Amino acid sequence: MNKTILLENNSVLNEEDCGVNVNKPIKINNKVGDSMLEKIKLSCNYVAANSRYVSINYKKLDEYIKTIDCNKINFWLSSNPYNLFDMEIDKIINFLLLFDSIDYCFWGQPKWTIETIEGKKDGSDALLYALLNYVKNLDNIDFTNVSFEEFSNILKGNVEIPFLRERYNTVVSICNVVNERMNSNFYNYIKEINKDTELFDIIISNFSDFCDEREYDSKKIYFYKLAQLLTSDILHIKELINGTKVDYSHLVGCADYKIPQTLRALGILEFNNELSEIIDNNQLIDENSKYEVEIRANMITVISYINSKLENICAIEINDYLFLSSKSVKDIAKPYHLCRNKNY
Repeated sequence: MNKTILLENNSVLNEEDCGVNVNKPIKINNKVGDSMLEKIKLSCNYVAANSRYVSINYKKLDEYIKTIDCNKINFWLSSNPYNLFDMEIDKIINFLLLFDSIDYCFWGQPKWTIETIEGKKDGSDALLYALLNYVKNLDNIDFTNVSFEEFSNILKGNVEIPFLRERYNTVVSICNVVNERMNSNFYNYIKEINKDTELFDIIISNFSDFCDEREYDSKKIYFYKLAQLLTSDILHIKELINGTKVDYSHLVGCADYKIPQTLRALGILEFNNELSEIIDNNQLIDENSKYEVEIRANMITVISYINSKLENICAIEINDYLFLSSKSVKDIAKPYHLCRNKNY
């Protein structure tokens, strides 16, 4: 069957508008999350097969797979950063709903940085520190009564964090949905759900801020990076803290800028001369451009390929392995792609 036809015929969500009506209760259909995750993989495979600017060096990829130490595959939060695990599990998961929803786009000149007792922090690390420092002493994590000025102060740094107003609007919107649909407690709403497809479905069906779609050759391409990140984080936390048996085997991968940079440093992702010149000179590329879509989609296809070659390892675990491997190639890595967006 032609992949393009399969993509169109498998459509479950409204492809013209990935927003949701906050006044309309969402009925959960387990097939939605499952089919959307499949559509992510299939649509990214389509892009990889038709890419003009990005290619995968499968010889280098096969060589790299032989070096992967499965014993060193860890959940990215397993180190308990800033004593995250000191909180009760319900508070951790309610916190992660908000943190993951705004965990995107930190770069700039200068880069947003905060001062802490542990020194300067930037990027996702700084966001985690700042937001966690604020919510630790709260009985209920609810930003609907937090003013924009208060929120700005929580994230105060050397410069204003990119998309400050948008981040504020997102956390308020999500808290409104939780209050109106989930009896003001996200954790209680999802605490019995231990399968990724079901949890992912709830996230993308209820919270429009997690929408992450592009267009390529007039076809819809799906990524849902932050929704997959949140799904993975919740299930890993339940597994790690409560010993709950969970299933995150259907998650595909979190297409960002850091992992493609690592894969390029390893010689696995290759850019043509045109794209190389743009990226290496730190030039901005547009959201939804062929450049951006091809970089992200080929990253997902690489993870899927690795997953097909390794036993008893999930794609999201490979994703975390590659994410945490970025430090090992920092001395040879070229710049990551710069694209202003609210998805990664």
